[in-house]
Amino acid sequence: MAEIRPFCCVRPAEALAERVAALPYDVYNRQEAKEEVAREPLSFLKIDRAETAFPDSVDTYAPEVYEKAKELLEQDVADGVYVTDEDRVYYIYQLVMDGRAQTGLVACSSVDDYLNNTIKKHENTRADKEVDRITHVDTCSAQTGPIFLAYRSHEAINQIVKKYVAETALYDFTAVDGISHRVWKIVEKEDVDVIYRAFQEIDRIYIADGHHRAASAVKVGLKRREEHPGYTGEEEFNYFLSVLFPHDELMIMDYNRTVKDLNGLTWEAFMEKVSEMFEVEPSDVPVSPERKGTFGMYSGGKWYHLNAKPQLFAGKDAVGRLDVSVLQDTLLGPVLGIGDPRTDARIDFVGGIRGLKELERRADSDMCVSFSMYPTSINELFDVADNGLLMPPKSTWFEPKLRSGLFIHKI
Repeated sequence: MAEIRPFCCVRPAEALAERVAALPYDVYNRQEAKEEVAREPLSFLKIDRAETAFPDSVDTYAPEVYEKAKELLEQDVADGVYVTDEDRVYYIYQLVMDGRAQTGLVACSSVDDYLNNTIKKHENTRADKEVDRITHVDTCSAQTGPIFLAYRSHEAINQIVKKYVAETALYDFTAVDGISHRVWKIVEKEDVDVIYRAFQEIDRIYIADGHHRAASAVKVGLKRREEHPGYTGEEEFNYFLSVLFPHDELMIMDYNRTVKDLNGLTWEAFMEKVSEMFEVEPSDVPVSPERKGTFGMYSGGKWYHLNAKPQLFAGKDAVGRLDVSVLQDTLLGPVLGIGDPRTDARIDFVGGIRGLKELERRADSDMCVSFSMYPTSINELFDVADNGLLMPPKSTWFEPKLRSGLFIHKI
């Protein structure tokens, strides 16, 4: 069973939510982060990326940067930019992109559920990428970037969410990128209790996005346990900030590939090898695959439709059956020589939000050939995680992105 708890939230004052809400810290480079904080001084990015308060000569990961983050957060709380709710509740967070809504619950998930695999992972994490967020959370004594979790839809939870979203929202704004954000507070204790009990009936929760943030939050929790050997398990450091979405609310976008060269092959030799594994048809229009097992390919100003031959999926496990695996294992690896896509400089990845035009632009400029993908499904993600397997790199692209600063969990 999953332990998904209500919590006392630190959140923006209603009139300031739009100004505070910020995209995740890792979507910006340092210069972009400085420009965003200059544009909106109340943006939570100034706390998430406190190096923006220092000259570029100061290292991004210097101790004083994290101390500055703590100082800025405490100052904003003191100034009334943030308020602290006294009651332990859940929140509903709805994001709307291009007319499509996805609605989740804001809560705290259990460190122990992460450790015992009730919360399932589908990616490995790198320790070097965790250090920054471990230090940020530990110094601020606050979790500021929610982990994006998914669960199989539960009717009791759905009914409560449906009731609240029919009411006036606590926050309701459209960000500069056109994404609308609405938040409701679940105030009735009976509803809070129903949600808590419902999650105890759910034995599997899945990390959809944010594996490094989750691992960092857990490691801070374990560090605090060592520092408090008499801990009871009820302390806030035993839980981490999450937004949990039912599986039928989520949309995974395609995560496309572009490759620098043909690995020494002529175009004719390359196409001969492609034809051994795929049925190839030229296309007069850009190819956005409409079903699993199909791919688009663009090079030399021309699009092609690739249909994987059935044998490419035969006898494969949950990972091997993924379209991203089929492309890597049959074409990108053996033909184009992309051995490890995590480290090979000859491949790059283009999120579906950027569209097919970006694939064309890259293949026409600094790359040679681009591939459009059919998106990995949420059920494929669940299947991989349930089997204790790991996704290939860059298998999923989730949009829209959860905003930081709307919900803060003090530990």
